Amino acid sequence: MLSKPSIENQVRYILIIFSVFLFSLTVISCKSSDDDLTSSTSSTSSTGLFVKVGNSGTIFTSSDGTSWDNRISDTTNNLSGVTYGNSTFVAVGGSGTILTSSDGTSWTNKRTSSGTTNNLYGVTYGNSTFVTVGDNGTILTSSDGTSWTNKRTSSGTSEHLYEVTYGNGLFVTVGENATILTSSDGTTWTERDGLRSKWAIPKYLKGVTYRKKLFVTVGRNGLILNSPDGTTWTERKSGTKYNLVGITYANGLFVGVGKNGQIVTSFDGNWWVKRTYVLPTWLNGVTYGNGTFVTVGDNGIMLTSSDGISWTKRTSVTTNSLSAVTYSNH
Repeated sequence: MLSKPSIENQVRYILIIFSVFLFSLTVISCKSSDDDLTSSTSSTSSTGLFVKVGNSGTIFTSSDGTSWDNRISDTTNNLSGVTYGNSTFVAVGGSGTILTSSDGTSWTNKRTSSGTTNNLYGVTYGNSTFVTVGDNGTILTSSDGTSWTNKRTSSGTSEHLYEVTYGNGLFVTVGENATILTSSDGTTWTERDGLRSKWAIPKYLKGVTYRKKLFVTVGRNGLILNSPDGTTWTERKSGTKYNLVGITYANGLFVGVGKNGQIVTSFDGNWWVKRTYVLPTWLNGVTYGNGTFVTVGDNGIMLTSSDGISWTKRTSVTTNSLSAVTYSNH
């Protein structure tokens, strides 16, 4: 039988170990809180810029996605796409319009250098190259956003092309009749089937984006396709029959937008959930920056969200329809 002092010593030893364990947990917890605070502070102190574009040459900029400043675009043509790369914002639109800006505030019209009068709809930057796409298979490329080369003959299609993205060393553009083209350099293009043969009446594709190892495109009647390589495409259920026209990926989430305020989200690009914000109008473009998703649409409508799930309608700064929005942490 153990003596009383011996039992007391064992109890005291156990209490000491338990106290050390609790202290360790407290230290870890405090460090975690500090780390979270640092991350949050960093994301909200960004010096980046949102740029949204639309009808009649509309351009607005914002640092937070809430308060916006009107900018002079020097065009009355509709603007349909905008991107940022190589320290330059590039906006594209009707009748071959191309605008450039180094800061989002002052814009220069490069329409004469585009070499086309076809409408341009989408634009992206990758592999040190700007690529813009438009009517009748139009594809233009540029290294600086100023001098452009027409690649229409190399596109191999006369279908309208609506959007273009870049990822994993590959440009992917999509358009009417479920057209999908890919290129490693923006010059030589290859058409992909994209399940076109599946439908009696091919559906148009309006938006496309990329995240690590996955391209995702959206279109008519809630169509969503994805591909790990841009070549082989699989149809996914979107949960909506409304047309989807814009898509982005950020903060671990795909977000697609479209007709009647349709918003759909997915964590992996395969399984989708409808997050509809009821609106009698279209949402046309969506992006993410500075901890905020921003989507824009017809009649100047704009919504914001911190998580892509719960959305807040913001006061419209214009009645012109907005077509696209981008963000640059320049």
